Amino acid sequence: MQVADVMTRKVETVSPSTPVHEIVAKLIQHRISAVPVVDGQGLLVGIVSEADLLHRKESGTEIRRPWWLDLFSDPDARAEAFLKAHGRTAEEVMTRSLEVVDEDTPLDVAAKLMDERHVRRLPVIKEGRVVGIVARADLIRSLAKRTEPAAGATHDDLAIKDEIEKNAKTAGLTATGMVTVVVHDGVVHLWGVAETAKERKALEVAAAEVDGVRSVDNRLAVREAYPEAF
Repeated sequence: MQVADVMTRKVETVSPSTPVHEIVAKLIQHRISAVPVVDGQGLLVGIVSEADLLHRKESGTEIRRPWWLDLFSDPDARAEAFLKAHGRTAEEVMTRSLEVVDEDTPLDVAAKLMDERHVRRLPVIKEGRVVGIVARADLIRSLAKRTEPAAGATHDDLAIKDEIEKNAKTAGLTATGMVTVVVHDGVVHLWGVAETAKERKALEVAAAEVDGVRSVDNRLAVREAYPEAF
């Protein structure tokens, strides 16, 4: 799946000159946690999120540090913190350094980017303009859809066996060649030896997620538990 399959397409935006109080009202009204900032040509220039508004002077949450710490801190960092707390417009409080994706970005790439950059959402752009936004919640919703049992799904036992073995091989779970998969009427029987308890469980999950599987009978022994037996 790609970002285009799960992203929110109707995106609320603000301009660089939008007052902070209007941004707050928009976040509350639309029950969203961030708004992209676009210029007069519709190009993305930043984003204002709840995190940017967390330490505001008005709410009494401004961070006040001991004066002596400022002697050793970065002047730009001090100025940015002040703007976040006192800025009056989107341009003054927004985050300018952004991670973005396009519509064709695979979901696993988007998820990895969110994880590595510690962000909760990614603007989706096309030719510099915002066409959507993908958030962690969108990825979770896509997961919910993909984990629902397919209505009326039917697969013969041989096809199920082939799919399980292919998935396990792709994931590197059957490197020892000591696992046998037997399928009868949609019930999967796993026989043989797994290297570790985690691999044993991973093989069970790999079998259970294949369409058409009704249950998994996991009879795998664990090599690390009985090393002398193997």
